Amino acid sequence: MTTSPIILLDDGGVMNDNRLRGEQWPLLVGAFFAPRLGGTTTAWAEANRLVVQRIFELANWERRVQASSDYAHFERTYWLDWLTEMGHFARITLPREEACIHLAQQAECAIIPHIRSAFPGASEAIRQLHTEGYTLHTASGEPSVHLTLYLEGMGVRDCFGRLYGADLLDTLKVGPAYYHQLFADLQIAPGDALIVDDSPRALAWAGSLGARTVLVGAMQESSPGALHIDSLAQLPGLLQRMG
Repeated sequence: MTTSPIILLDDGGVMNDNRLRGEQWPLLVGAFFAPRLGGTTTAWAEANRLVVQRIFELANWERRVQASSDYAHFERTYWLDWLTEMGHFARITLPREEACIHLAQQAECAIIPHIRSAFPGASEAIRQLHTEGYTLHTASGEPSVHLTLYLEGMGVRDCFGRLYGADLLDTLKVGPAYYHQLFADLQIAPGDALIVDDSPRALAWAGSLGARTVLVGAMQESSPGALHIDSLAQLPGLLQRMG
């Protein structure tokens, strides 16, 4: 590379291990809701496992995305469904809709600081890239407040500029429009960006606009045009080899 690219990192699957998150969230969910709404920590934890599994089933998730008029609607609907469905499984009488939404939002912000799910070497790689002068932003489907809390937990929030954040773009990460909005917000040409993601589909969307791409993790399907690394820890070395 003749010029240093602006690096945009996905979070789950790149910086943080979603499997570890999935193991830690349920008990923390139980510890948050049981004292506030009743029931047992164990019942809430099991309810969380069941509800999250159902919400993230591909067909259910796609219906949720298609039914959302904008990101704010998507987020409010998610919070409400998450808590009300858990309350159903845990046999808890819940407060009114607005109170449920507020509680769900509070729960996420209380739980995330306790999650420790960074991939080995991820924090060190981010710190090295920052020290070497690379400009880093995120390119995630998560809301920016979650990204802030996860990166603070990793000790690397100061290494990043903008934390995109579908909420910052008011665009879900479900197609090329997400990256179009991101590049426009940063006021950069797609070719100036290096997108690092574990999703071949996401990399194809970014690549279709002209961005350079790096696939992280096991190559379960091909990602035409993308470079490949096994983990984020290998990214500094890859960039050094590319010059």
